Amino acid sequence: MQAAVTSGVTGARRTTVKIVIAGGFGVGKTTMVASVSEIAPVATEVAMTAASRALDDTSAVPAKTATTVAMDFGRITLLGDPGGIALFLFGVPGQQRFWFMWDSVCHGALGAIVLVDVRRLTDSFGPIDYFERTGLPFVVVVNQFDGAPEYPEPELREALTLPASVPVLACDARNREGAKQVLITLVEHLLARRIRPPGTGAR
Repeated sequence: MQAAVTSGVTGARRTTVKIVIAGGFGVGKTTMVASVSEIAPVATEVAMTAASRALDDTSAVPAKTATTVAMDFGRITLLGDPGGIALFLFGVPGQQRFWFMWDSVCHGALGAIVLVDVRRLTDSFGPIDYFERTGLPFVVVVNQFDGAPEYPEPELREALTLPASVPVLACDARNREGAKQVLITLVEHLLARRIRPPGTGAR
């Protein structure tokens, strides 16, 4: 993991880990960061204008009135070890015109979450391709929007061409405990990769 820092527990040290939350436009990245963060989240949302609505398809999320233009930031501490593991969460904007900043935001990250809206699976192709290309380990998480259809995992894997080594999860990004469990699973995935023997071919 990344460099440890001294925690509030005398003599204990806290491991800090940078995590990126990515996905298509309006998939729930800002919502997930806000729901799980133990500090007041930082968001760079601006009101959507007529011009941006012409570029961004809001048909699946008609109530969306603002969009992230830089990043979201939050923090959550998972218990374990003497000082726990502090996850620093960075949400990146989903629109392709903002992807130029992804390299900077992802620098130093140890893992990523790709949020998916099953009503708009093609929006997930770009983020998944990005993390596959850069080699950053990731998990795929279906955000359970109200009224969205059920999508069996085998069909989802086939549609997104995901290998068995990439965990596929589901949660309601508005639910703190569900989002927290996703982060725990991601950390477990990262730890398993670190202790797996070389040559297994896992991502």
